[in-house]
Amino acid sequence: MAFRLMVHGFIALGLWLGLEGTALTPRQRQATWLAVMAPFTLWAAVAWTAAINGAFRAGASSLPLLPAAILLPVIVGTPVLLLSKRVGQLLDAMPMTWLIALQVYRVFGSQWLVYWLWGVMPGLWALPAGTGDVLTGLFAVPAAIAVATGTAEGRKAAMLWNIFGLADLAVAITLGMIMSPGPFQLIIPEGPAMAVDTFPNVLTPAFVVPSSILLHMLSLRQLRRG
Repeated sequence: MAFRLMVHGFIALGLWLGLEGTALTPRQRQATWLAVMAPFTLWAAVAWTAAINGAFRAGASSLPLLPAAILLPVIVGTPVLLLSKRVGQLLDAMPMTWLIALQVYRVFGSQWLVYWLWGVMPGLWALPAGTGDVLTGLFAVPAAIAVATGTAEGRKAAMLWNIFGLADLAVAITLGMIMSPGPFQLIIPEGPAMAVDTFPNVLTPAFVVPSSILLHMLSLRQLRRG
């Protein structure tokens, strides 16, 4: 949880430093920073509050709140981040390494592997989700170093890293939805049941996963512009 707050702070700082490298006026930079950080912080606060109050627990609501928490920010945020000219200006001014190296936090997906070893989470979900997260986090730094060379091969390596990270999240989301109690459940795991709908674990699918997807999308847009 402390590390998630640190990542939030790094995003705020990186956004401000990136804006300083643009041709925007000070007032435009401030307005852009607020336009990004205000909804991002509000989103984090709502997700944390809902998680603490058990809103994402299975059976807490007749609505599929956890799948909505994962998918809606991506559906709403992706077109805004990929089409905004102001965001494009920011990406042009920001080093390509930042958005990649930031996702080193994905190594903390190793928690799912630990839960599997403890016998409190099914391996059918924990093994692919945890392994994919760890690999994405471990290769974030080499991918950032590769793109820092400024070569076409370095950019291709960074794009492949982004695609791998997105594929890992897609697998984790799909398996999580069909294995968790709810309207989308297709598989009832033998042994331990899914345990990602309670605080603080639920913050990963409810906030970290969609924010990671958006970071990947931004990185891919930046690499293509580069």
